[in-house]
Amino acid sequence: LLFGLCFFHALIQERRKYGPLGWNIPYEFNDSDLQISCRQLHMFVCDYAEPPLDALSYLAGECNYGGRVSDSMDRRLIMSLLGKFYNHQLLSDAEYKFTDSGLYGLPVSTEFDACIEHIKRLPMNPRPEIFGLHDNADITKEQNETSLLFNQILKTLPREVAGASDSQQLIEEISSEILAKLPGAFDVDDAQLKHPVLYEESMNTVLIQELIRFNVLINVITESLKALLKAMKGLIILSAELEEVFDSMTLGKIPQMWLEKSYPSLKPLGSYITDLLHRITFLQNWIDSGTPSVFWISGFYFTQSFLSGVLQNFARTKQIPIDHLTLNFLVTKFGPHEDSIEPPPAGAYVKGLFLEGARWCSESHSLAESHPKILFAELPVILFMPVKKAESSSASSASASTYSCPVYKTLIRRGVLSTTGHSTNFVLCIDLPTDREATHWINRGVCALCQLNT
Repeated sequence: LLFGLCFFHALIQERRKYGPLGWNIPYEFNDSDLQISCRQLHMFVCDYAEPPLDALSYLAGECNYGGRVSDSMDRRLIMSLLGKFYNHQLLSDAEYKFTDSGLYGLPVSTEFDACIEHIKRLPMNPRPEIFGLHDNADITKEQNETSLLFNQILKTLPREVAGASDSQQLIEEISSEILAKLPGAFDVDDAQLKHPVLYEESMNTVLIQELIRFNVLINVITESLKALLKAMKGLIILSAELEEVFDSMTLGKIPQMWLEKSYPSLKPLGSYITDLLHRITFLQNWIDSGTPSVFWISGFYFTQSFLSGVLQNFARTKQIPIDHLTLNFLVTKFGPHEDSIEPPPAGAYVKGLFLEGARWCSESHSLAESHPKILFAELPVILFMPVKKAESSSASSASASTYSCPVYKTLIRRGVLSTTGHSTNFVLCIDLPTDREATHWINRGVCALCQLNT
């Protein structure tokens, strides 16, 4: 147990190098966490004929190490990882292995010298499997390190572009191109006439709220670019805010002024504008053609309002209090790019989610291991079906094994903690069928994303 605890301490420290795939928030675990856990382990082993593993797991996972953990998904992960080292099989099997490959396991003898020799024989460069991760995690880690290196190099470079055109001319061209592509603000009054606020249709309210939010963003982008073009021509003063817009555009990044009024995004400037235009098109089609049969969940500014709209429609139709409802999830056989899909009788079809750390197998209709070198896999259309909470609980207990997969808006996963205890980057958890233990996917760091970085 002591060897397993020390191994666990090293494991959770090293998981930080994998970024959000390792931990949503990189915690500063230190030696005091290990020392108090060791003292508690010594006390319980000496005082009880059989070590109370549940108590030891709670103290180490929830109190000592877990006391630093503020994210609910990270807390779930730390208990799952600790379960590899605090279990009855470890006590009863002298050849217990921590991984399927058998490279990592218990020392043959508990003598100090034997433990040191065992540790020396461990691989110098640990594979992702010891952390519970897929081999693709190494690719993700190296991409993150490369991106960080290049971002630091960019900060040291002068703001001049080699060639005939200097940086000012380049920014003028980019600004003019964005202004030409970007449509004007939505006509909210016209949209309200076509989609009036109705008791029977909450999605009309969701649409109007989305239009108002996007109008604010469109106006900020448009006005800042127009002001920047005037400033570069010497017509107005180049303020600190406009200078920040200029510098960010030079580096191909989203200006902070835009991000303050924008939905969360980690995309570079060009991809961000393309994504924004897709979202605007999605909403314009909704205005012109009516409520879509399949909702592009990535296209919403505030995704939680859409989820509330789905629940509210069902609650008003069935005359049930909305706080008695929850969502069930059914992964359909419809591909994410199919057009001829009829709307469901209740609930909503949703597309636009990407799995990280796993993929969806349509043959077995369950989660499966990622293909080598493929970091993300798009999910099929999913039915979000409102049900009573009591019915959902009984159905979950009777159904096959599922993994409660967290959904995040961006790849970074972490965000500001809200009063609900969830990150502002967190959307909800969807239950996905699996033929393996849920802890396998928890250790893999599997999640669904509304948008990628590219």
